[in-house]
Amino acid sequence: MTGTTLDDYTDRYARRVRGMTASEIRALFAVASRPEVVSLAGGAPYIAALPLDAVGEMLGRLGSEHGATTLQYGIGQGTLELRERICEVMTLSGIDAGCGASPEDVVVTVGGQQALDLVARLFLDPGDVVLAEGPTYVGALGVFQAAQAQVAHVPMDADGLIPEALETAIADLARAGRRVKFLYTIPTYQNPTGVTLSEERRERVLDICERAGLLVVEDDPYGQLGFEGEAPAPLRARRRDGVFYLSTFSKTFAPGLRVGWILAPHAVRDKLVIASEAQILCPSGYAQAAVATYLGTMPWRQQLKVYREVYRERRDALLDAMADLMPEGTSWTTPAGGLFVWATLPDGLDSKAMMPRAVAARVAYVPGTGFYADGTGTDTMRLNFSFPPPERIREGVRRLAGVMEQEIAMRRVFGAVGGGAAGRRGQAGSDVPGPDLA
Repeated sequence: MTGTTLDDYTDRYARRVRGMTASEIRALFAVASRPEVVSLAGGAPYIAALPLDAVGEMLGRLGSEHGATTLQYGIGQGTLELRERICEVMTLSGIDAGCGASPEDVVVTVGGQQALDLVARLFLDPGDVVLAEGPTYVGALGVFQAAQAQVAHVPMDADGLIPEALETAIADLARAGRRVKFLYTIPTYQNPTGVTLSEERRERVLDICERAGLLVVEDDPYGQLGFEGEAPAPLRARRRDGVFYLSTFSKTFAPGLRVGWILAPHAVRDKLVIASEAQILCPSGYAQAAVATYLGTMPWRQQLKVYREVYRERRDALLDAMADLMPEGTSWTTPAGGLFVWATLPDGLDSKAMMPRAVAARVAYVPGTGFYADGTGTDTMRLNFSFPPPERIREGVRRLAGVMEQEIAMRRVFGAVGGGAAGRRGQAGSDVPGPDLA
């Protein structure tokens, strides 16, 4: 029997389009944005913490006084002024001229997402394998899927990516004749778990990748949003060769401007610029000028401290509420920075199946399945604490805990429904689910 489709163009799409699926997070936005819903789902920064009057005046001047340049075409690599400012920002994390950081090797991108896409375009052929933490950033999974690559997840625990598991994954894939191109990692305040790769493991992971001839793609959107002292130095501050450093101003300034960057090995820089020009011709001159002017004229280091204080308070509100209200058998991470907590549900609960009932109770989260290439992780969820105020966070947890209690009660009465246990992945004694290879 031949099926039917509402899409008249199905037979005309390129092969790489056929596997495209909607992001679980994006699909939640329409619901989560309703005012009656407490959204613990998105990853939106708290923009109201910015000095919006001053930022507004700055943006107005960029148009009225400098519009002849800010509203004009630019170069594909990005303005020199912004690339110099980006190098100043990176020095806060220990990435400086001493480890080869130069404006010449920075490529400005349309947010961190384009940076990921450019790296995928340059290095991934259909059928190639990308190693990534399990779970990992859903936007990266979409990029790798569009490149027709396969993702093999490497287990994590409370100290981040497990080096022994990385070695095993590389060896297993080599025996299977699979070509692994790079390790994609968010080592600091990881999305979605909030976990940070320990100091000792950073060197081991770099050594393993170097021995295996693997590139490392380090995604670092959250590294400057730590709550408890300084984060470990990024991987790029330790090794120059073979490490691509990606970051963005979306979490530390304004996501609406869509400005990110790549610090790439020198030999790759020109190819990144060519690939970017093929996509977008050049990044927005106005957005670049806005970020460069903000960094050059406003107390952005102090603003980072403001964000850290706001997010620390909200993280604590979420953790306190979970400790007070969550059903027995629930566990979660305790992030030292970033925007997210990763929760593991009591035995038998399925976060994806539970989602409609949570929305009916006017609370939203992201099911854990969205962060695995193979759709596992049904017993997990990501909770965001950056956007709602503390009292709303507690109310959201109260609603969510009520839904979970109802699910547990239904399970006692009717038995298991759905595939909760089948999708579970974990390690005894670990705060973070540790998946097998996807």
